[in-house]
Amino acid sequence: MGPSRARFSPPSNLSVPCCATAGKGAAWAERGCEVAVAEIDDAAALTAAFKATEGVFVLLPSSFDPAPGFPEVRAIVAALRSALETARPAKVVCLSTIGAQATKPNLLTQLTIVEQVLGELPMPVAFLRPGWFMENSAWDVAPARDNGVIPSFLQPLDKPVPMVVATADVGRVAAGLLEETWTGRRIVELEGPRRATPNEIAAAFAKSLGRRVRMEAVPRGTWETLFKSQGMKNPTPRIQMLDGFNEGWIEFEGGKANSIEARLNWRRWFRTSCSAQREERYCLVIDICEPEISRRISSIRQKPDSIFGDCPKARTGIPLAPE
Repeated sequence: MGPSRARFSPPSNLSVPCCATAGKGAAWAERGCEVAVAEIDDAAALTAAFKATEGVFVLLPSSFDPAPGFPEVRAIVAALRSALETARPAKVVCLSTIGAQATKPNLLTQLTIVEQVLGELPMPVAFLRPGWFMENSAWDVAPARDNGVIPSFLQPLDKPVPMVVATADVGRVAAGLLEETWTGRRIVELEGPRRATPNEIAAAFAKSLGRRVRMEAVPRGTWETLFKSQGMKNPTPRIQMLDGFNEGWIEFEGGKANSIEARLNWRRWFRTSCSAQREERYCLVIDICEPEISRRISSIRQKPDSIFGDCPKARTGIPLAPE
């Protein structure tokens, strides 16, 4: 997670960011980190970067138009597995996604493949599964500002979408996990305190822009032609992913993470791409502990240092520092 997204000071014993080029690691170097340079599919270079580390955080490059069968991610994860098996870091934290356990093929299947392969590693591995990134709404700024109409592939427009507050929250949770100790394979699911509908997102834009803004559903039958006109060669996985969110089969493994009200009380900034407003927001972290699969959460009314679930191997709450 780049420093522009996750604003935290790296621990001294977990401070070897691995970047594709030295230039991409410049911001980390300025923070006093030793930077390793390696391509994500170069097993030898990754092995050298991972050696003698206490923890490795894996964030795969996004691929929104993968070839059929996902050969790109299969090559990457094979290199990662080889490097991690050889270097043997003490632990691995991997950014995954909501719905990684889904059995129907879709764009997020790339992370399903990652979990299946890296989940077989001998060291402790945690897969961090966030919901729909709020930053996805950045694509909606121009149409909201210029036309007052936002095309929506998330439908129906009054259906709540699993949200995280921001990618910065994902970075902070990942950093917290790197400093924890656990055994075996672990899944951590992350979303905000309440879900937002496309209509509510439009209302937020209207408030920030000071003009009328509404969502308009893009007809399902037009998606393939539209995506191909935008340059996609294989739009099927993206369409399947959108179907998964709309039909409800892309969901957290334990169901709705906010079906139990749990609030960890600290202030944070809620940002839109139109204007910055200060509000109270909370971050909910749910652990699914294997093999017990425990996700019990208690209602939190006071600010804790940490919130522990029933599972002896997992924490259900990770305190996030206020910005």
